[in-house]
Amino acid sequence: MTDRILPGSIAFLGGGQMAEALIGGLLAAHVAESASIVATDPLAARRDVLKARFGIHVDDHNTAAARAADIVVLAVKPQAMPSLLADVGPALDGKLVVSIAAGVTTAWIRERIAASRGIVRAMPNTPALVRAGATALSYQADLPADDVAAARMLFEAVGSVVSVEERLMDAVTGLSGSGPAYVFVAIEALADGGVKMGLPRATAELLAAQTVLGAARMVLESGEHPARLKDQVASPGGTTIAGLHQLEAGGMRSCLMAAVEAATKRSQELGR
Repeated sequence: MTDRILPGSIAFLGGGQMAEALIGGLLAAHVAESASIVATDPLAARRDVLKARFGIHVDDHNTAAARAADIVVLAVKPQAMPSLLADVGPALDGKLVVSIAAGVTTAWIRERIAASRGIVRAMPNTPALVRAGATALSYQADLPADDVAAARMLFEAVGSVVSVEERLMDAVTGLSGSGPAYVFVAIEALADGGVKMGLPRATAELLAAQTVLGAARMVLESGEHPARLKDQVASPGGTTIAGLHQLEAGGMRSCLMAAVEAATKRSQELGR
């Protein structure tokens, strides 16, 4: 819980999973009140879900929602951004604009909207749904400190926040934006290994997921390099070093590095 609260009202243009995660985080952390939030979505069923779950205002009219808000979050897919900005661009005059669309640059947005207070580009990830997200922010150097603080508060409600230069945002997309999918595959594979060796499926999945969660917390809370923590588990001639040898033979490191590289390049393509 925090005694800070976001200044003014917030409009989420797009009511998908990430918007839902952010709204839930803001309310749970008492960073915003339901009366100060509006979310838009073309689907009535989706609007009904958000209204019932959070008690917020909902609308199917992007321009009206944007015009009435102080902070506008562009929460649509990259492919939908051109039509969205063609619709709401004039209504963003004087607003703090926050975009969570992968690959879409602040310069591209600025060319298509009225003069805003500032534009923040954000790349959150899906663990924001359980308040364990990782978000990177980029913004112009002269963005007012109050607006920087507001943008950070928005995403700190659902996890950790870092600031990076915008030229690095595609790499962020390739790593933490797409990274949860890589980890889900790793958890699935670990569980499959357990099942292959005789463990019940439910037990194997719980052990695999909790092992990944615990290892991640050790990295974050110990401050130790992951390689050092790995070495602490791998005793001479033991079971772990035998397993690690197999991972090296299978090219696990190079595969993960290549996945980040491929996703980064795809993010760059989406931004063109």
